[in-house]
Amino acid sequence: MAISVPVPRLDHVVINVASQLDDASALFRRLGFQLTERGHHSLGSSNHLAIFGDNYLELLGFEPGRGNLRQDLWQSPIGLSGLVWKTEDADAVWRYLESQDIDGDLPASFFRPVTLPDGTEQEARFRTVRLRPSLVANGRSFFCQHDTPDSVWQDAWRVHPNGVSDIVEFVVVAQDPAAAAQPYSRLFGADKLTACQEGAFVLKAGVATVRFASAEYVTQRFAGLPIDYDGSARMAGLSLRTTDLRKVKASLLLGDVPFREEEAAIIVGAEQAFGVALRFQL
Repeated sequence: MAISVPVPRLDHVVINVASQLDDASALFRRLGFQLTERGHHSLGSSNHLAIFGDNYLELLGFEPGRGNLRQDLWQSPIGLSGLVWKTEDADAVWRYLESQDIDGDLPASFFRPVTLPDGTEQEARFRTVRLRPSLVANGRSFFCQHDTPDSVWQDAWRVHPNGVSDIVEFVVVAQDPAAAAQPYSRLFGADKLTACQEGAFVLKAGVATVRFASAEYVTQRFAGLPIDYDGSARMAGLSLRTTDLRKVKASLLLGDVPFREEEAAIIVGAEQAFGVALRFQL
């Protein structure tokens, strides 16, 4: 039986906030995001989501007394720590990863109870499969199969005060962008990655682009780097499409969040957003 090559399409991004779920959720609401109620995974972690059109943002952490569960998640630096791809068949993806010698653990199934906007109760069920951890520095990259997509993509949750409609760029900063991009060349095929003039490598992933870039590029585009950046490959920044930059500015002013205003973008530095640089653009 032929094994299909996965198609790169961003499903969601994970921000590791560890024990600071309360502070992180309060901050991201001040940034202008509508967050879902706190969810609790069957594996022990907890989260809040900001749902967009085609993808979403996840604040992932743990509640008091539960830090001993899923300890591997909390080894990454605070900040952007998960690059997650869409799939409709996690088992097929695992067979492909195994064939390419880039597989991690076997696919895992888990769930979390959800209260939908209409008040009904449901379980959000997922099946995930991870790339080999040694291939991804300072974080995780995995595929997520949504068995109950309606428990995540609810229209009522897609409306944000800052007008954000999707994540359109995921940035990995590295001294050697080509080396950081290499696992994804093995994963999706070398023809899916494009070299750019500024020395970056980009991968089209649905409505988003994944960019592997130098510290110079990231500093210029995102007004800085994570404060603890040490030169190793690191998930560092997100660009988000908004319907109106005035909504972004109003949210940040109301939330008392410092920002830098450019002609066609508003930037919130990594030190203001739990180690994740945010670029809001049309």
